[in-house]
Amino acid sequence: MRCFLRRSLTVGISLLVFLLIINLYSWPQEDSAMKEVQRWAQDIGLHQLHADQNRHSLQRLSNATNFLNVSYHYLAGTPPLQKKFLTVGLCSVKRKRENYLMETLKSVFEQSTQEELRKMVVVVHLADPDQEWNAQMVEQVAKRFAPHLLLGHLLLIHAPSEYYPSLEDLKRNFNDAEDRVQFRSKQNVDYAYLMNFAANLSTYFLMIEDDVRCSKSFFTAIQKRLASLKDTSWVTLEFSKLGYIGKLYHSRDLPQLARFLMLFYQEMPCDWLLVHFRLLLTQKEVIRFKPSLFQHIGHYSSFQGTANRLKDEDFEEDLSRFPDNPPADLVTDIVTFENYLPYKAYSNMADYFWGKAPTAGSYFTLVFKQAAPIVRIQIHTGSEHHQDDYLRAGLVELGTEKSKQHCIKYTPIGRFENGHFDRGNLENSTASVPECMRIMVTEGQSEWLIISSISIWTKPRS
Repeated sequence: MRCFLRRSLTVGISLLVFLLIINLYSWPQEDSAMKEVQRWAQDIGLHQLHADQNRHSLQRLSNATNFLNVSYHYLAGTPPLQKKFLTVGLCSVKRKRENYLMETLKSVFEQSTQEELRKMVVVVHLADPDQEWNAQMVEQVAKRFAPHLLLGHLLLIHAPSEYYPSLEDLKRNFNDAEDRVQFRSKQNVDYAYLMNFAANLSTYFLMIEDDVRCSKSFFTAIQKRLASLKDTSWVTLEFSKLGYIGKLYHSRDLPQLARFLMLFYQEMPCDWLLVHFRLLLTQKEVIRFKPSLFQHIGHYSSFQGTANRLKDEDFEEDLSRFPDNPPADLVTDIVTFENYLPYKAYSNMADYFWGKAPTAGSYFTLVFKQAAPIVRIQIHTGSEHHQDDYLRAGLVELGTEKSKQHCIKYTPIGRFENGHFDRGNLENSTASVPECMRIMVTEGQSEWLIISSISIWTKPRS
């Protein structure tokens, strides 16, 4: 029966794609993206989604990436020919109530530019054992997202049930009901096989769920955050505070993470295992960025269809008003307290720089990787829990004539007021484009100093 369904699925997809390719020529010709799709369709034709071609592609890919030795089924699409910057990975199963997969994919693609899409691939693991449901979802996705399948932006895969460990007589940890334990254990394996598949597709891997909405140009926002952490070591970056949503990994860590999930699949839920994995790889603190780039949209859980209306209050759909924060090296002579490092003030993380009592003449300097046409600077010191640790007296300066870890010339642009600084219209503040930004302490203070955020906006490059 399984073989029959598999053959039916393959034939159905092939016929569907044939019709889609023909219908592409009736779509608006002025759409440049559609013309590109048409050229691809003409060149590669039906075999782009054909089972035999997919099987050969899988064999080539598996030599490098199939650490768990799984024979995946390609349901639609083929792997990218070149390694991408980012893989967006998600698993989807049949739900008892609403299904949100189509809405999630729509958000991923609509909130990304063509340039961003060329640097990433979306991998969907249809992880339900019901092959008829999988076939239905492939048909829906192929009808709606044919251009992305043909252009290599989207892949649909399935790990067959015979590769799954037993989901019977599992440990009843945390006094969970048997069906709940079975559900979360299978979910751990679903993610393990997804990560195993994605290990060599890109430099980074982003985990989301099948019921999310994305911020506009989330890809570029992630790139900027990565640039701000260029010289730091991390295991997991978080772009949402909910569940498995918006968790970023180095792809090189995926084989270990996949094995880890398989080893402990029945012990606890996936989000708890991910925390243990991060700690074992010695990242002790959560590195979470604000605003959040992904929002949970589902009203009902994939488990038993129970109500699940969790929302991330830090989510922002339009990031246009948020800072650019061009890449920079951070230099300070203020003694840093524990792990409250300088970069945390500049990375939009849910954390901050914390230094011991500064003296007059102490500095906190950003040395930009490239000259930055700054139009606005906003700096906040102190925090909700340490309200006295703000800058009493300070000056903000823009520097030019960069030399190693500082600039030779500085131009004052304003002073702090009650621990805060916010100044716009800075385009003509210096004779040449600024290469440094410096906070100068003008009076010593006995209180320590928290710099909670430094936000910089730049003029768009023409």
